Amino acid sequence: MSTLPVYRWRFAPDGLATRRQLRAQGLRPGGQDVAAQLERPRRRRGPLVAYLYRVDLAKPVRPMTPDRWAALAKANDARRLCPACERDAGYVIPTTLGTCVPCVDQGPQGADG
Repeated sequence: MSTLPVYRWRFAPDGLATRRQLRAQGLRPGGQDVAAQLERPRRRRGPLVAYLYRVDLAKPVRPMTPDRWAALAKANDARRLCPACERDAGYVIPTTLGTCVPCVDQGPQGADG
């Protein structure tokens, strides 16, 4: 197993891009392996690391089909449904709470109590 080439911040060669840079160009890595690593030094902590991919091997982003839009909407609706009171909270319920805020405020007696 060979090690990845490491470049300092802003010194990566042309033809390599991060995932965000690929996405801005309408591309995705498309299953290719990481080509290099980019490091940004920080004080008192380890460097920030970003992986670089070859732009020439990148593939176009898959378009959103009506079925994919519907699946995304269904998933987002499920994240808004409170499991305790079974009502739409009007916002995505935080995973740290697990229920909507009114159910958390009511405590262990439940939403109906």
